[in-house]
Amino acid sequence: MLHSVRSSRGMVTAPHHLAAQAGLDILKDGGTALEASVAVAAALAVVYPHMTGIGGDGFWLIRESDGRVHAIHGCGGAAAKAKLSLYAGMEAIPTRGPLAANTVAGTVSAWQAALEGSALPLSRILRDAIHFAEEGVAITRSGAGIVAAKGSELRAQPGAWATTYDRLAEGDLLRQPALAETLRRIAEEGPASFYTGALAADIAADLAGLGSPVSANDLAAHRAERRAPLQVEIDGARLYNSAPPTQGFASLLILALFDRLAAPAAESFDHVHGLVEATKQAFLLRDAFVGDPAYMQFDCQALLDDPVLLDELAARIDPARALPWPQPASAGDTCWFATADAEGRVVSAIQSTYFEFGSGLVLPRTGITWQNRGSSFRLALDGWNALKPGREPFHTLNPALAAFADGRTLAYGTMGGEGQPQTQAALFTRYARYGVNLQEAISRPRWLLGRTWGEQSVTLKLEDRFDPALVAQLRAAGHDVEILAPFTATMGHAGAIVRHPDGSLEGATDPRSDGQVAAW
Repeated sequence: MLHSVRSSRGMVTAPHHLAAQAGLDILKDGGTALEASVAVAAALAVVYPHMTGIGGDGFWLIRESDGRVHAIHGCGGAAAKAKLSLYAGMEAIPTRGPLAANTVAGTVSAWQAALEGSALPLSRILRDAIHFAEEGVAITRSGAGIVAAKGSELRAQPGAWATTYDRLAEGDLLRQPALAETLRRIAEEGPASFYTGALAADIAADLAGLGSPVSANDLAAHRAERRAPLQVEIDGARLYNSAPPTQGFASLLILALFDRLAAPAAESFDHVHGLVEATKQAFLLRDAFVGDPAYMQFDCQALLDDPVLLDELAARIDPARALPWPQPASAGDTCWFATADAEGRVVSAIQSTYFEFGSGLVLPRTGITWQNRGSSFRLALDGWNALKPGREPFHTLNPALAAFADGRTLAYGTMGGEGQPQTQAALFTRYARYGVNLQEAISRPRWLLGRTWGEQSVTLKLEDRFDPALVAQLRAAGHDVEILAPFTATMGHAGAIVRHPDGSLEGATDPRSDGQVAAW
């Protein structure tokens, strides 16, 4: 029997143990869950550079001690120079290199918004991240694996990737002195310095020198947004997730549809098949309509509020047969994390540079790895996710929260591109509907329709720990099943924190990651 971690004064879960500890130390120093989350986010940017960084985007959901839920979107738009003419003669935007680095990085602006009213000095909040960058951290197995697998395409990119990360093996000491100095400058000058002032000028000069279209004017024009989170009511809980341009709508819709299906037992055919088919219905709508809200005609919240429409969508699910699935999966590497403090705040947050090491551009002066989220734009005059200056790209990132009728609050999430809504659904239904222990809900075998990284794939992938009888049932129902290793990172790095009505905390982390739950 797997057991969750329990405590009463504060808790952090993160996919790297040093980041979790950095957040917990902030809580011990009297910081809030928001301040601890920034410490975690900064540490992850250093110790998990293949998954996230300050050159990416971030999204936050916060539940205050009074029950109010609000969101922060640190999402950068396309550069003013990112026009179709920039990509003339190309069928798609490159996924690596300067032309892939075509959006502003919003992560640090989300930190700035989260820290409004903060009492703890920023130098303290960023202390551990600066130390890890300056003195070094041991490369994890997953980090070394990405360096080995992607080195040939990344070392060819302009900038400092090759001199910073190339040929690192598991256990090697990674030092990032330029990134340490950048974090120190942010601590001294404030997060706004990333977008205006001397630091922003250095960032813009590096980007221009490497051939990126992102300019100083693009950086200066950026602001984090506070958009109302999406929400939906299901049996016993109200669920929250991030609004467009993220796929939070799909994550909520999957659970709203499954709430209408009969599935008496966890890991039964009805459970797995039902969630996979609900995923298909949600993804069809997501792929047709969800993107930058400034360009959307579709009202996600209106659908989630309409029980008749939800009933109609659920009725499209065949309880015995799989809907044929031709859609290839989206890519994405990410870090999700959560914090909870003694005063009742709970934070669910996620940040990413999109692909592993983003665009592959590491800025020589600042050590920042710049994202390639804008490589997902379509080279089209209009329509879904069409490239336009200032437009926000569609995001797979989506942090989740649930407020239960009995007073519990659950923060949960994962990395993994299209796997994020699916792992959220597996974790949530196991815990909330079937009463599975929180840690076991994460550790049990998972599935994924499609693939999170790179390859064009439409199979239903299952870790090989599922009951062979279930696998046979799924194949007989028409699912194109592929069996993967028992604890594969393809299924993401999930985590969760529950705040119980009595104020006690319960947390879990993913054995597929390098993480831990840190608590006191």
